[in-house]
Amino acid sequence: MAEFNSAQFIWSLRQGQDPASHDIAQFVRGLADQTVSDAQAGAFAMAVCLRGLSGQGCADLTLAMRDSGRVLQWAVDGPILDKHSTGGVGDCVSLVLAPMLAAAGVYVPMISGRGLGHTGGTLDKLESIPGVQTALEQTQMHDIVQRVGCVIASATADLAPADRRLYAVRDVTGTVDSVDLITASILSKKLAAGLGGLLLDVKCGTGAFMKTQDAAEQLAQSLVRVANLAGCPTTALITKMDEPIAPAAGNALEIDASLRVLTGLDHGSLRDISLDLGQELLAHHMGLQPDAARQKLARVLDSGQAAETFGHMIRLMGGPSGLVDNWTRYLSEASVIQEVPSPATGVIQGWNAQALGEVVVDLGGGRRIEADKIDPAVGLDQILRIGTGVTRGQPLARVHATRIDHAQRAVAKIQAAVDISNDPVSHDGSLVLARIT
Repeated sequence: MAEFNSAQFIWSLRQGQDPASHDIAQFVRGLADQTVSDAQAGAFAMAVCLRGLSGQGCADLTLAMRDSGRVLQWAVDGPILDKHSTGGVGDCVSLVLAPMLAAAGVYVPMISGRGLGHTGGTLDKLESIPGVQTALEQTQMHDIVQRVGCVIASATADLAPADRRLYAVRDVTGTVDSVDLITASILSKKLAAGLGGLLLDVKCGTGAFMKTQDAAEQLAQSLVRVANLAGCPTTALITKMDEPIAPAAGNALEIDASLRVLTGLDHGSLRDISLDLGQELLAHHMGLQPDAARQKLARVLDSGQAAETFGHMIRLMGGPSGLVDNWTRYLSEASVIQEVPSPATGVIQGWNAQALGEVVVDLGGGRRIEADKIDPAVGLDQILRIGTGVTRGQPLARVHATRIDHAQRAVAKIQAAVDISNDPVSHDGSLVLARIT
């Protein structure tokens, strides 16, 4: 067999030729073992960005990146399922969905990430609970999944290492927005978790990376096609991200919002979208009718089983044993809490949800670069939803900050991010816009 030539491989990609799967595998091995240079990795990313890959070519890239490290295996007596979200503001669905699914008989090894930019990270939210460790060894993850049914943890260094290398190169070469590279990056890490099925929550709107439904559907179709070609049965839901999902944004504040749903104190949009996503997974992978799937999940919420599962998972991850019974005792509180008065009387027509996420970052609750430290206590809560009638001066939300001047700046930005008028709002309450199979 002729020796693999990375330069020739990149040239053929640049010409629009569909690469052979063994050539992709060779190149990805070079990414992982550093025999492919940064210059070649950048040229590869640019060639894919400009010329694209076929569905099979993207599946081959996904599988090669998955196989560049360890692929987890599970010895359990039920389905291994997971959900991936493309990110949004106030999106703490994973914290509700994972224990809810586990309480319903599904095993959920959820590999999650940290926040960067205006969207929060599930790991940062969990780590706002004292003692919780998300950097778990594979044996720890297996133990927690076996005992609880779910775990939410960070990717270990040996999980899809080629993707980690390629992602860093994409970040500095202007190729982050390639649909093919996004698809392979997301799926290589998810498939390395050893899943038997996957649901994709692809968001669109003012708080999402994909601002339009068309763009979200393009990404969802790529993800679903490639995941199924790679052997992981997958569907996607396109969901609205024009306002925070929870009535809060910020790490400890989103833990509070999640626990309010898990313990039955809140029956708002966070509960609804969690049930929507869980229903899709159970119906698609466990053979239940949609209504029966939703009823099963609602029962584990209403009975307290999901909350108990979450509390058990937190204990095994190093957190306090009494969290679910009295979580406000354990969560950090900001030293300054200030209401945001409505600038006008009328009906909330919309939010610039990205601006709200950026307010959280400005307060210290998110990152602009990976090295930034996070304050778990800061953020926003009691955020009013689109369609709510307000009078001038009525609180739209509350700011949690470390200093009064920070809170005042946040108030002004939140007031600028809301659209209020006397027009009626057509708002059916559903966050699901489309289903992609």
